[in-house]
Amino acid sequence: MNVALAHRGPDGAGEFHDAHIALAMRRLSIIDLGGGWQPLYNEDRSLVLVINGEIYNFIELREQLEKKGHRFRTLSDGETILHLYEEHGLDCVQHLRGMFAFALWDARQRRLVLARDRMGEKPLYLYECNGMLLFASELKALMRSGAVPFELDPGSIDLYFHYSWIPEPATPIKGVRKLDAAHLLVVDVEPWRIQETCYWRMENAPLLTGNPKELILAELEAVSKLVIRSDVPVGVALSGGFDSSAITALAAREYPNTMQAFSVGYPGHPPCDERKDAKALADSLGMPFHDVELHTSDMVATFPKMVYWRDDPIADISGYGYYSVMKLASEHNVPVMLQGQGGDELFWGYDDIREAVRQTERLAKFRKTGWRMMPELIKERLPQTLDPKKWYRWLRGGAGISEALAEYQDVLHRPRDRVCFYDLSGGFLQARKEMNKWYSRTFRESLNNHDVHALFTIPQPWPPLDLLFTKLICDTYLRENGITQGDRLSMASGVELRLPLLDHKLVETIIGLRKTTPDHQLPPKAWFKSALSGVLSDEVMNRPKQGFAPPVQEWYRALFKAYSRDLDDGYLVKDAILSPDGARHLAQGEMVTGVVHPLSFKALVLEEWCRMMRA
Repeated sequence: MNVALAHRGPDGAGEFHDAHIALAMRRLSIIDLGGGWQPLYNEDRSLVLVINGEIYNFIELREQLEKKGHRFRTLSDGETILHLYEEHGLDCVQHLRGMFAFALWDARQRRLVLARDRMGEKPLYLYECNGMLLFASELKALMRSGAVPFELDPGSIDLYFHYSWIPEPATPIKGVRKLDAAHLLVVDVEPWRIQETCYWRMENAPLLTGNPKELILAELEAVSKLVIRSDVPVGVALSGGFDSSAITALAAREYPNTMQAFSVGYPGHPPCDERKDAKALADSLGMPFHDVELHTSDMVATFPKMVYWRDDPIADISGYGYYSVMKLASEHNVPVMLQGQGGDELFWGYDDIREAVRQTERLAKFRKTGWRMMPELIKERLPQTLDPKKWYRWLRGGAGISEALAEYQDVLHRPRDRVCFYDLSGGFLQARKEMNKWYSRTFRESLNNHDVHALFTIPQPWPPLDLLFTKLICDTYLRENGITQGDRLSMASGVELRLPLLDHKLVETIIGLRKTTPDHQLPPKAWFKSALSGVLSDEVMNRPKQGFAPPVQEWYRALFKAYSRDLDDGYLVKDAILSPDGARHLAQGEMVTGVVHPLSFKALVLEEWCRMMRA
């Protein structure tokens, strides 16, 4: 199992064995290069710790603990957890600021404590069977144990085809789950007992009043000081967009050495190539700039391996850009990278999430008015023009009445607890409309009326919708697509990724302010941009978002040309997930207008994932 994680820790390994437990870890040396080897122990070695991640406030914690008489063996950030546990027990996690997944063995109590950070930056997979618990940072390590059968979970696979990823805590493998973010799992072995608790909830942030610009900037500056702590070089993944530019500018002001910037581009410098803008910012900050050009042929050759590195099946065509920028950093001996993930989710950067709030508000309004909503629905369909041809077509089409009736029926039949969310996306709608045609009969029967809407079916009364949707997008798309890809595709090159915008103190500040001053009707990222005014130029702040967006159509065509045969009579057919006709249809690589990640691409990713994970 530990060998399967060698890419996450290329600098060495450590192990611990006791009567009830065996721990193993791989080390990527970031803090205390010479002395911070794991496992870590407390003073009398009754506590043992292995940890993946970084505790950003370890210096402050160490000072407090030493004043209370604790004696440290190393300068490692992780060792603070052992002494916090001695002081506070399970509440030790409340004092940690950073990203982490750890396992702490309490030999005296014969107790194992597993914990995961608040926003889920670091992963932890679990498999329980017959009085045994296996856990690991990646699914591939669990599969290497030989104790976990490779058996796909039908419900999870159905979710994958609807979302392009599998919502946590589910995984594609039957019986394997993830420890959810901000959760503790405590295992007592005598007698055997497992308890799981949540220790933090975003929505419980205290009310906060004050100037959002000042309060958010203060937290951004505070985390920028913490997140650069490292005994090895720190770099930044820099596109031309606002989020990565903000992180770059803030961190560069605090970093004691010369920070380096890394970016990607494409042959011929198409519109999605942001290297020029990224380099301009790096040059203005006196920051060395490195870039790599992504060629379609290289992406195609790397595709199966990259699917494997992602650990979960994630159908996101942009992943190769993130993988390449981290590989570039590794080649320049920069093992710590900063990235701007979280800005869109926390500051209303996605138009479709703003629309989901609007549609849910509209839905709630129409439910209250009942049939009295009809005049408004008809009025909405009036042509907004004096063009007689459009008025004529409107009249011939029934003056909007049939369309209004159809929407009225939708409102009446929609479950009351279901908000508008992913059912507004083209990919979800395509799967809901078509996937049953392509599944095998056996697979359809195994789903047993599986509800793909459960993710956004939330018992009423609902909290304020701006708070609900912030949590919803952070707990779903951000964590399982953005954070998961970021962690796995950086660690594939032995690079630690840090996401300053996901600092829990910053998140609490945003949510606390939102409770008193809703901002979802302001322009996108209004608070974030206000906080950064004076730090970044107006040109950077108003530039359209692209990130590491690839030439999508060209890449799709190349991938299906190279790998479409794998779908014909491939694993998904042999395992009776797709019917033979369904596989042949999806192997054609059909693209659908308005759908970024079509069913054909989702099937191709899942096929390659199964082949790589079973190898």
